[in-house]
Amino acid sequence: MMAAFRDLHNTASPLLLPNAWDVGSALAFATAGFPAVGTTSFGIAASAGLPDGGRSSKAVTAALVAQLCRLPVHVTADIEDGYSDDPVEVAETVAQLADLGVAGVNLEDSTAGHLVDPAAFAGKVAAVKRRSPAVFVNARVDNIWFGEQATVDAVLLRASVYADAGADGIFVPGLVVPEDIQIITAGIGLPVNVLAHPSLTVAELGELGVRRVSSGSLPYRAAVDAAVNVVTALRDGRPVPVATPYWEMQSRLEAFSRRPSGPRAAT
Repeated sequence: MMAAFRDLHNTASPLLLPNAWDVGSALAFATAGFPAVGTTSFGIAASAGLPDGGRSSKAVTAALVAQLCRLPVHVTADIEDGYSDDPVEVAETVAQLADLGVAGVNLEDSTAGHLVDPAAFAGKVAAVKRRSPAVFVNARVDNIWFGEQATVDAVLLRASVYADAGADGIFVPGLVVPEDIQIITAGIGLPVNVLAHPSLTVAELGELGVRRVSSGSLPYRAAVDAAVNVVTALRDGRPVPVATPYWEMQSRLEAFSRRPSGPRAAT
């Protein structure tokens, strides 16, 4: 039996969450054995020819989530700031995703690249939890990411407000200094999520108290780089890397197309 999504945040090692931008990438992550897959707003927006942010990814994210929830893994959706300033509208958006089967959402306390009033954001969190209590709300604290009030104390203050509003986890992107990570994870009574960073392994982040590590847009950006490297190698007569065979990927898609659609309970 598949472990509940929230239970994946309380295991011996941090939950490593790969972030998909389409069905093919999500299928690959699921095939590799990951029990949960997130979406990446950057990768989804970029695939649609849109810049990240600005509430640009709402429609394409919902469409992708409807497909990904057919996979035998937990799905959590990156929904920027909820695509609205109105807590009721944000709660409705999450409820619609919950009906599709999402286990969780990432919700940002910034809009258009700037922090919003923490009380206003807490209102969104509370509205979501009232409407969809089973959905794991990962409240993103953007102080460090956008360099605004970028101190440990400011992060802890905002995290406390969101925890009181009912958040299930706290996401602090841009957090890379080990001492800061340790203080923040010790000062927050909820699972703390950070972005993967080359300076710290997942195991090291776990030792610092981190419970979830997201790949973010890194797989998408690395995939684009790899694609360019392949065609330039062909052009320049260099050896090309080995890739998953066409027929293997085709068989995954054929099997996926036969999977029943419909909601799966968010846990």
